[in-house]
Amino acid sequence: MDQKHDKNKTGQDGNFKNSEEQVHHGNGHEQENHTHNHEHGLGNHAHHDQEGHSHHDHEGPDHGNMIADFKTRFYISLLVTIPILVLSPMIQSFFNYEFTFPGAGYVLFGLATFVFFYGGKPFLIGFIDELKQKNPGMMTLIALAIVVAYGYSTLTVFGLSGSNFYWELATLIDIMLLGHLIEMRSVMGASNALEDLVKMMPSEAHIMDENGEVKDVKVSSLKHGDKVLIKPGEKVPVDGSIVKGQSSVNESMLTGESVPIDKEVDDEVIGGSINGEGSLTIQVEKTGDDSYLSQVVTMVKEAQQSRSKTQDLSNRAAKWLFYLALLAGVATLVIWLALGYPFAYALERMVTVMVIACPHALGLAAPLVVARSTALAAKQGLLIRNRTNFEEARNVEVVVFDKTGTLTEGEFGITEIITEEGYDKSHVLQMAASLEVQSEHPIARGIVDGAKEQKLSLHEPEQFESMTGKGLRGTVEGKEVLIVSPGYVKQQQMDYNKEKFNELSEQGKTVVFVIINSQLTGMIALADKVRKSAERAIARLKDLGVESQMLTGDNYKVAQWVANQLNLDQVVAEVLPHEKADKIKEIKRSGKKIAMTGDGVNDAPALANADLGIAIGAGTDVAMETADVILVRSNPEDVVSILELSKSTYRKMIQNLWWAAGYNILTIPLAAGILSPIGIVLSPAVGAVLMSLSTVVVAINARLFKG
Repeated sequence: MDQKHDKNKTGQDGNFKNSEEQVHHGNGHEQENHTHNHEHGLGNHAHHDQEGHSHHDHEGPDHGNMIADFKTRFYISLLVTIPILVLSPMIQSFFNYEFTFPGAGYVLFGLATFVFFYGGKPFLIGFIDELKQKNPGMMTLIALAIVVAYGYSTLTVFGLSGSNFYWELATLIDIMLLGHLIEMRSVMGASNALEDLVKMMPSEAHIMDENGEVKDVKVSSLKHGDKVLIKPGEKVPVDGSIVKGQSSVNESMLTGESVPIDKEVDDEVIGGSINGEGSLTIQVEKTGDDSYLSQVVTMVKEAQQSRSKTQDLSNRAAKWLFYLALLAGVATLVIWLALGYPFAYALERMVTVMVIACPHALGLAAPLVVARSTALAAKQGLLIRNRTNFEEARNVEVVVFDKTGTLTEGEFGITEIITEEGYDKSHVLQMAASLEVQSEHPIARGIVDGAKEQKLSLHEPEQFESMTGKGLRGTVEGKEVLIVSPGYVKQQQMDYNKEKFNELSEQGKTVVFVIINSQLTGMIALADKVRKSAERAIARLKDLGVESQMLTGDNYKVAQWVANQLNLDQVVAEVLPHEKADKIKEIKRSGKKIAMTGDGVNDAPALANADLGIAIGAGTDVAMETADVILVRSNPEDVVSILELSKSTYRKMIQNLWWAAGYNILTIPLAAGILSPIGIVLSPAVGAVLMSLSTVVVAINARLFKG
């Protein structure tokens, strides 16, 4: 995660700056023929609409308490159901035993009344809420079934001829409570995984005062700007930037980055990561809700609560199923009565229809998959902020990438070393890097990193001097070494390979010359390093039939060179932030579904306008705020993972919807008694058992989802 780059890339003044030439400050490297647009600027904070979602009226901050409440109601109701079963005449007849005493019917009434009001309370309250909202659904249907069963059974106790349905009522409520408990636990599972992240944070920190004195304080008391000491092996208490020391930091639990990352002064550290062997002093940057970890938890909770279109589909299906059940229930009652059957039998058929039609499994189908896919995504370092847009990602036809920091690393790397006859490339690079190691300029770092990649040993310069506006001069191994700009070489009228130089310049590369003992030995070309993961990402997108484009504010020649490296389908360069957004709108007008991937403030308007906004990295707040998905690991390949996960999530949701709705569609006629002429009659109890099996199948199917 290139947080340092993100921090440097985000403009402070919001201006868009164009630099006609790039000067190697302090070293004097001057880049000619190279226009570099600094991608600064403040984006617009447009947000994708997110609609809150409350499922069964039991999602929210008191979710944990709600689970405990349902668990208590389930166990107590189950306990009271046992004597109800023992006393029920139907059960006695079924198991061929007799157990009765004076007033047994009234005891049964009392126990069933307790289960109806205590165990059934959540459904009765939900029923009232749905009626108030004029939006009948699952709770209405459950309530209708238990009210009909309880009302009819009570009438039989107090004089109406017929058998009571108390045991069916009690078992139905028990199964409904269990079903809701399964659902809430499954949905809670993903949230718990995130809450566990918060527990990773240490409770105390070593704060340093102005005199360098160290004392332990509560992490909650830390303020922005405080200096905190982190000893070897300790957890980082808050987000901050290093002001002293260097160490390797393990961020694997937070970012999925398996290898500890070397950190030094000015680098950023994330609260919850683990310090390696060195001591670090950090300055507190973010605390509490502003911290990276808290943002992760908040974003995933937002994702779980945002209503998806597929969920809306399942809720609409449940609503229509309610009307169908009501119609089927009334029709069943009327038809059986019209056929001359007793009211008790006709009512039993009606109750069975109500039980079977209860679309509880249908209500579970989408939320369980949503919770599961969100948790799977978080483990892969994909933080989903907007469920609707994430699910629509399965239809994405074009992925547009920003260049700097997204397809490239935002750091200079060596692309070519061209030497004069008689000089060895490794030797030229070794001498140049030995001198450049004294400089902190990005070009210097690129040359030094190139030497380290080739495992070249660097020598300590005996002398070192910066020639302002021209380059560096020093003595290495007794030889005078100069690393200079093209302007210096022209000024000294030195002979060099102009054709090759012009070719490299045409590609927008930065070229420096190496002179050893007054002899021009070669030139080193540098450019923004293309991410290896970007190459693999573009190749995988092509395999999926998805078009890949680049949209950048950088120089066209530079952009074209990167595009050629990656085999991109299209390049649009030298665009300002608002023009990026316009380009996204233009692609959308062509009717294509588009995803935009970027990391900077300048990408925010485009991210907000895309069908799917994807922010790379976690350093630029504006980009994160306008994105639908955030890639913690800053890996372009994760863009492909989003599209693939979206497709598999949708497939699993449709699969679950068919499991649930198909069950209802097939069994309602059986419940109504369509096969009674051939002796097949579905009782309310069997209906309740089948309903619970449907619920369990849907829950297990969701839990088996691997992405």
